[in-house]
Amino acid sequence: MPQIVLVEDETSLHELIKLNLELDGHNVSSFFTGNEAMKNLDQSGKADLVILDIMLPNVSGLEICEAIRKKSEVPILFLSAKGTTSDRIIGLKKGGTDYLVKPFDLEELLLKVSILVRTPKVKQEQKKVVINDKTVDFETFEVRDAANQLVETLTKKEIELLRLFDSKVGQVVSRDEILDTVWGQDQFPSSRTVDNFIVGFRKLFEVDQRNPQFFQSIRGVGYKFVNGK
Repeated sequence: MPQIVLVEDETSLHELIKLNLELDGHNVSSFFTGNEAMKNLDQSGKADLVILDIMLPNVSGLEICEAIRKKSEVPILFLSAKGTTSDRIIGLKKGGTDYLVKPFDLEELLLKVSILVRTPKVKQEQKKVVINDKTVDFETFEVRDAANQLVETLTKKEIELLRLFDSKVGQVVSRDEILDTVWGQDQFPSSRTVDNFIVGFRKLFEVDQRNPQFFQSIRGVGYKFVNGK
């Protein structure tokens, strides 16, 4: 039975959503305030979906989302009365998976839930990867040298890109696949964005950036990550 965490402070809406989710066969853990949700981050991170109101007492939904994203890639569906394009963009940039504007049709909510719950989760068995003499921790986003000294803290997108490369070590990965996997079809970065990320990786991990050993360019296609680990 799918596990859903619901964080919504409007009592009537909260109860309506919870009831319908349970009737749909979901197991629901629910919280009314941001403080309650923050105290139960581990529970949220292990759920199949988090439904999160943005405007909450004490701690906002955006803050909760950021805290969850430090630990988990669980899908997060934002609920908000703020429906402008800029509001939606902010929510998605903070780590939200989808965004639903209040007032909404209950059927639309349940449809989004069914889609998000059945979306395959990213495999996260691999916690770390060693590149050259540096260790990347996929959970803390930290890069440490051979003496375990902190070298750099990566961004979420950098970690997602490294995860993709590590899952396809030795294979050619096209720019289109990188953009679809890391940025998704609802965002519109250019292939130059990917190139800039690779430049950053080479500065961090390569001994000779002009003759890269780990992040190799495949002309006209994309990149290949070569790593003996």
